[in-house]
This record gives sequence, C-alpha cells and structure tokens, in this order.
Amino acid sequence: MSKRNSEESSISDVLKSFIEANKLQNGLDKVDVREAWKNVMGPGVNNYTTDVILKNTTLYVALSSSVLREELMYGKEKIMSILNEELRRDVIKDIVLK
Repeated sequence: MSKRNSEESSISDVLKSFIEANKLQNGLDKVDVREAWKNVMGPGVNNYTTDVILKNTTLYVALSSSVLREELMYGKEKIMSILNEELRRDVIKDIVLK
C-alpha cells in the first residue's frame, strides 16, 4: 500500500491549479460573465437581452430594444466596472452593444 503524500492543499488551490493546467479559465469566464450580466443588470434589462458573448476581453451584448441599447451606451464604462467588480477581476476591457 502506498503512503499518502504529506503535503496538504486546500480545495481552492487544487482547483486553481487544475484550471490553469487544463487552460479552462476562458471557458469559465464566458459562463461567469453571463451570470454576472444577469445579476448586475436585473430583470428589466434581461428581458431585452438576447445574447451575451465574451470574446477575448470584449463583451458583446445583443439587445432587442434599440431604445435600451442607446440608454446603455451612455453608461458603458460604469457597466464594465460593475461587471468586473462582480467577477472580482478585470475580465472585460470593452463592451459592444448590438
């Protein structure tokens, strides 16, 4: 029977190293950004959101309302900072509303 390794690691450290070793962070970011958009923007904006896609550091948001799109254009910087705060790191560098 083999002996156990005496080095102890927390689960979060093991998961971080697994994510880094398998290059899964980009995929996790895509999922996390969708959830952050839903949480931050609320049900009013989510009703008009048709798609949220993260490509590299740019967030593409498709909206079904041109009026809402114009309204959100004025607050892109604030939306970006709130989403990055929700994600706890700088994932989004630009937002494209279409």
